[in-house]
Amino acid sequence: MNSGELLYFSFFIVFILAALIIDLGVFNRQDKIIKSHHAAIKTGIWISLALLFYLFLEFGGERIHGISNLQDLKSHISQYGQLVKTFDTDYETSIYNYRHELSLEFITGYLIEEALSMDNLFVIILIFAAFNVDKRLYHRVLFWGILGAIIFRCIFIFTGAILVIKFDWILYLFAAFLIFTGIRMFVNRDKKDKIETENHPIIRFASRWFGVHKHFEGNKFFIRINHKKLITPLFLVLLIIEFTDILFAVDSIPAIFAVTKDPYIVFFSNIFAILGLRSMFFLLINVVHKFHFFKHGLSLLLVFIGLKMIFNNQLKSIGFTIEHSLIVIAAILALSIILSLLIPEKKNKV
Repeated sequence: MNSGELLYFSFFIVFILAALIIDLGVFNRQDKIIKSHHAAIKTGIWISLALLFYLFLEFGGERIHGISNLQDLKSHISQYGQLVKTFDTDYETSIYNYRHELSLEFITGYLIEEALSMDNLFVIILIFAAFNVDKRLYHRVLFWGILGAIIFRCIFIFTGAILVIKFDWILYLFAAFLIFTGIRMFVNRDKKDKIETENHPIIRFASRWFGVHKHFEGNKFFIRINHKKLITPLFLVLLIIEFTDILFAVDSIPAIFAVTKDPYIVFFSNIFAILGLRSMFFLLINVVHKFHFFKHGLSLLLVFIGLKMIFNNQLKSIGFTIEHSLIVIAAILALSIILSLLIPEKKNKV
């Protein structure tokens, strides 16, 4: 990590922490139900911030990596394998092309992560319902869940980047896993997910190794009884959501590595997406069940990304660019949403 990367990465982390502290410490000091219009405003703010970051990359993305001359650019491209049209003699043209590709990599990764996060929303809703969590506590649990997700994803992304750079063949393992996951998701698309409140592995683990209180105690994650510290059911819910996010990260992070090997772009696109996940949750909680074709779209998306990983060199040779990937991904997601709205879900006859 050079000085430029350290500076921008540190600034981004400080920005994230400041935004989360302001969100919980100023705007949501009291536990309350988040209204749809408030969620819509927050969702719009996070999407706007992601688009602003896209514009920053479009007009100055090389600053993240401290690139200041043609030699720096060549070295960076050889390390992360970006496909820049010209970088032989003309630095201005080369840096323009590099910025454009970097910004497209970011927005494509962001779109992929947002789409896969939608599937995560279905499961989070089930978790809250299964444990009968008070709706006023949803925001607090999601806040700490997002904070933990940022830490784990940071570890996963930069570890994955090191492995991808050193061992190119790992991308083929990622590709096979994504194709398998996509096919499995399509086959199981009509199965109803269930959350086992008694037999969930997190519940069994916590019950075995920690003291677990049987009842909710307001917004408390821990409670002390007879000088013994116990974890509450609300903390168990948080642990399950964190565990679920780790499982989803196993899909989403390899998927973005299909778009770029640059760990910073993978990280920024990933984090911008999950930061907006909380507000999107409250915006879509009452309508997300209507997108019954969305899993079809996600399964097709994962298979497409996996195949793109495998046939990446062949696709490049015929002129298939990051712009084409973005169009295909956007088309798959848009079609799944449109079909969901146009074709009512078939109700099972009793």
